[in-house]
Amino acid sequence: MSQTQRRPLRISPVTAYIGRKNPRILLGGVHQPTLLRYLDGWPRKGGKASAFLLQFVDTRQPLSGYANDQFDLAVIHAPDADSAPAVIRDLTRIARQGLITLG
Repeated sequence: MSQTQRRPLRISPVTAYIGRKNPRILLGGVHQPTLLRYLDGWPRKGGKASAFLLQFVDTRQPLSGYANDQFDLAVIHAPDADSAPAVIRDLTRIARQGLITLG
């Protein structure tokens, strides 16, 4: 993607945007219950209940195979220093919002 084709950077709270009726969420890490806790308090669209479409991924699996803006939110456990640049690059590409957790 060239410099002129980049999308504008949106800085907003994690809870500020839900694009779909049933948001697609990518959770990356080994302890799934901990990852699910990060969704506590994520708003419902229009105050109505909605189902989250969750997909879990191992943090050692590359994110490069996912399409642009495929997920509304991605929560990824902090990658090691060697793979951090690639994970951050892919995270900003595949998710409209992302969260990298520590520990």
